[in-house]
Amino acid sequence: MSELFAAWTSPGQALALPVTVALPLLGLGALLLLRRHPNAREGASLLSGILLAAAVLALWPVVDRGLRFELWTWLPGLSLEFSLEPLGLLFATVAAVLWPVTTVFATGYLRADDERDQTRFFAFFALTITAAMWIALSANLVTLFIGYELMTLATWPLVAHKGSADARRGSRTYLVVLLATSIGLLLPAIVWTWLLAGSTDFRPGGLLAGQAGTGVLTVLFALYLFGIGKAALMPVHRWLPAAMVAPTPVSALLHAVAVVKAGVFTVLKVAVYVFGLDTLSGSGAARPMMWVAAFTLLAAALVALRSDDLKRRLAYSTVSQLAYIVLAATVARDVAVAGGALHMVTHAVGKITLFFCAGAIYITARKSRVSELDGLGRAMPWTFAAFLVASISIVGLPPLGGTWSKWLLLLGAAEADQVVMLVVLLVGSLLALAYLMPIPMRGFFLPPPGPLAHGEARLTIAGPLVLTAVGCVALFFGAQAVLAPLAGILELP
Repeated sequence: MSELFAAWTSPGQALALPVTVALPLLGLGALLLLRRHPNAREGASLLSGILLAAAVLALWPVVDRGLRFELWTWLPGLSLEFSLEPLGLLFATVAAVLWPVTTVFATGYLRADDERDQTRFFAFFALTITAAMWIALSANLVTLFIGYELMTLATWPLVAHKGSADARRGSRTYLVVLLATSIGLLLPAIVWTWLLAGSTDFRPGGLLAGQAGTGVLTVLFALYLFGIGKAALMPVHRWLPAAMVAPTPVSALLHAVAVVKAGVFTVLKVAVYVFGLDTLSGSGAARPMMWVAAFTLLAAALVALRSDDLKRRLAYSTVSQLAYIVLAATVARDVAVAGGALHMVTHAVGKITLFFCAGAIYITARKSRVSELDGLGRAMPWTFAAFLVASISIVGLPPLGGTWSKWLLLLGAAEADQVVMLVVLLVGSLLALAYLMPIPMRGFFLPPPGPLAHGEARLTIAGPLVLTAVGCVALFFGAQAVLAPLAGILELP
């Protein structure tokens, strides 16, 4: 076993990177072959997820060895290439570890709701995870952009899965906004970067350091942040609530496992490796986008507070929480970026728990509005307890994982003397408390309007949400281990 591990992670075996990207595709092939046998099909998807998680976790001990694998070079500075670095490893780990958990939940949900085209669902799910691995292990902007577009195209059929008029309308909004922002803004930003620096490679200290003045850097940074539509900054956020027409497992995939995390990961990657934190802080190029992130954080939280539809409330919660990570990038301090990277992980585990709970409530009780949840916690105690735990984590209270990411963000804002941003971060957490906590409180403490004719959700639905709720607790005690790889690229206290 030790020899196998050494062969997989040896610096000379950079082939591990493209193999990691290809593993979900192997799962895709297996589930297509087994499409007429549902149990075997889902088993193949689950096994693929477990193998991918093992492959990604095996890369942790060698994250500082600089593994690289070049696929193809078009022109000097333009190539398809994979590399291993700490931020990418964190994103890859989130997607890989949560894939098998989501597979179990999706199996229980789709069967309970008698959804059609389940093979198609799991096939595009595998393609989405392939895109996530591609993005996470990209060595340059060109490679990342290809994976970014692949993810948009792979998730579009998932958003449209139900085939209803609402699903078609929501999927059109999803596709148009994400393609328009990436092709109209992100791609020109990448081309501009190549013209300035002669390369698109991610470089410690920043590819653009010393390559342009403040005005150019300010415009270019705005192009990147609005062009990365998956980060859901206002006003390019509308794709995210529009996508809530999809089945709940898709919502969990969009909000936790892949899509939005690909967005904020790309924002962090651009801030650290394209611009460089010293360049951003010294030039002030990030300051205008800091205010955009702050506005998004508060405005989305207020919309969530007023939303009675549970999935819509959780969608706008995601928009608000993503803005914390974008704000971390614009503060441009090492400790803030560390907080943003950690929040990428803690929010993923917390938000997937909340969407699992929303799915469990819908599939078991057929309730989708906050105002309909009175007393349901008495029939579904595990579901509402998991919702409570995840809510506390996202708010940022101990002893849950979100405590440390919010704390590091506050430290970063204080270090940058951004007093207004300190207030924004604190108010955002208070608003999160206001829009999340009434849900479990209604479930546990208000009387039901009538007799409850059902109990807890089935095991394949309740099991994953309990597991991810435990993950929220584990991240409180294991945050230091999550942050450890970042010591190689950030100066942390």
